[in-house]
Amino acid sequence: MTELFNELFANQNPEYVKIWQNSVVGIAGVGGLGSNIAFSLTRAGIGKLIIADPDIVSTSNLTRQQYFLNQVGLPKVAALKDNLLNISPFTMVNPYPQKITPTNLSLIFGKVDILIEALDEAEEKQMLIENWQQLYPDKYLIGASGIAGVGKNELIHIEQIGTLFLVGDGITEIENGVYPTAARVAVVANMQANLCLELLLQKGN
Repeated sequence: MTELFNELFANQNPEYVKIWQNSVVGIAGVGGLGSNIAFSLTRAGIGKLIIADPDIVSTSNLTRQQYFLNQVGLPKVAALKDNLLNISPFTMVNPYPQKITPTNLSLIFGKVDILIEALDEAEEKQMLIENWQQLYPDKYLIGASGIAGVGKNELIHIEQIGTLFLVGDGITEIENGVYPTAARVAVVANMQANLCLELLLQKGN
């Protein structure tokens, strides 16, 4: 396994990988944003991911989420864990196939270094942000706001409010039943993942 590890991360900064291997990241929601975030963090060498989502994979998910036709009908967290293990065995994945609530938020994500919000509904986002900041005011939370539509890359940015970071254009809202394109979702998701990796390096140093 040591040889495989060295081969897999041969072209990465070894000091960065060492810090990321010792890090724990939580992802709340593993749809379009969350599944893309998990792929990027696994490829970077994050040591442990804690993922939570109650949904199952549907055919319509495949247009923007990191799942495949043969996984339709499976719990998303289980399917995603399998996909991540096919990328790297060096990221431990703890899946929770359940809806995140104020009651279980700490039980699921209490030990993470950074939590990434990747939920669909505005009410769920607000619940998570408010409860997380009350429980863990010193821990970073990376959320998303304004990912709908297509194009307009120049509007996507990062806004920081204390330990809360919001990635997106901050404007566009998802229309009822009309989801954003895979390209725009992946842009925001990878900005969230990239910011997470940067913050972990700052913490590690």
